[in-house]
Amino acid sequence: MIAADRLKTVEEYYFSKKLREVRGLMAEGRPIINMGIGSPDLAPSKEVIEALQESVNGANAHQYQSYQGLPELREAFASFYHAKFGVTVNPANEVLPLMGSKEGIMHISMAFLNPGDEVLIPNPGYPTYSSVTNLVGAVPKFYDLVAKNGWFPDLEVLEQEDLSKVKIMWTSYPHMPTGATASKDQLKDLVAFAKRNNILMVNDNPYSFVLNQSPISILGVEGAMEVALELNSLSKTFNMAGWRVGMVLGSKAHIDEVLKVKSNMDSGMFYGIQKGAIAALESSDAWFDKLTQVYTSRRNLVFQLADKLNCTYDGQNAVGMFVWAKLPAGIASAEAFIDEVLYDKNIFITPGTIFGSNGEGYIRFSLCVTEDKIKEAISRF
Repeated sequence: MIAADRLKTVEEYYFSKKLREVRGLMAEGRPIINMGIGSPDLAPSKEVIEALQESVNGANAHQYQSYQGLPELREAFASFYHAKFGVTVNPANEVLPLMGSKEGIMHISMAFLNPGDEVLIPNPGYPTYSSVTNLVGAVPKFYDLVAKNGWFPDLEVLEQEDLSKVKIMWTSYPHMPTGATASKDQLKDLVAFAKRNNILMVNDNPYSFVLNQSPISILGVEGAMEVALELNSLSKTFNMAGWRVGMVLGSKAHIDEVLKVKSNMDSGMFYGIQKGAIAALESSDAWFDKLTQVYTSRRNLVFQLADKLNCTYDGQNAVGMFVWAKLPAGIASAEAFIDEVLYDKNIFITPGTIFGSNGEGYIRFSLCVTEDKIKEAISRF
């Protein structure tokens, strides 16, 4: 049986392949420290766990659930966005729970893209934007992000190109993988750009609250609801990556189109997970303060490790659960560099190239590693 032609447009995800190699080294007895993938190693709060435990005895807990999620979950999302971002959305029809924000990338693409449509994708950026674009038969159109511009697109240069076939533009601020942030004025510029060019702007915002004292949403820009959607997730903020809970927010018209796809793809999110998500969204400031303390301590140690490798980094402004670091002068290949560290020091670090050609010359450290492990990594140099 021959696979569909669409699979010729994508490859197995880098981490799927590389982590198989890393596991093989571990099976040989190597003491590998994995600083590659951003999977939170911390647990959700006890309130979240208790909400899940209590929910499983509910009368309807094990039945199919609504495609739109529990009304109280949508209300919790809306309340959270109002409290944290100052954004007001109607919980009835302007927010849609997702089984992780990653599925939202596929749902949005299927809802709005026809074969041959073009999609603006950041370079460097999350690889799933381009792979999903290819899978639905659309055409990736990469736009450059570079350090000298603060990893923000040069919209004037971009607008000189032919954008007539562009339907969607993907952004992610705070940016993955660099940790760069966007100001309110920059988000205003993105919204204005989308309006001028009749483009659906989608901001992927899962790192809003990790080492970020000024969380911001593109939907806080006046008029953004007309042209923008925002994805967010509980994975990083509440250590619930495996729970697969995310959301997409935007106008009723846009959400309705996404729901048409989603309602044909699943049969609703498990009741207990939704109840746990509600508890997470109601977390006090103490939860965010504790998260900041843990990641601050870890990041300071990773800075020391980067120093050992003679790498440079933005120690002041970058946010999120990674450290994006520039390789020492004279080092040409990020992949060769990380392989040398892997096989010589038994430490796995992500090469910047997996995020696009503008990631060459950079590596990315994950903060999802205990302080003891980071200290051990430092001691190996």
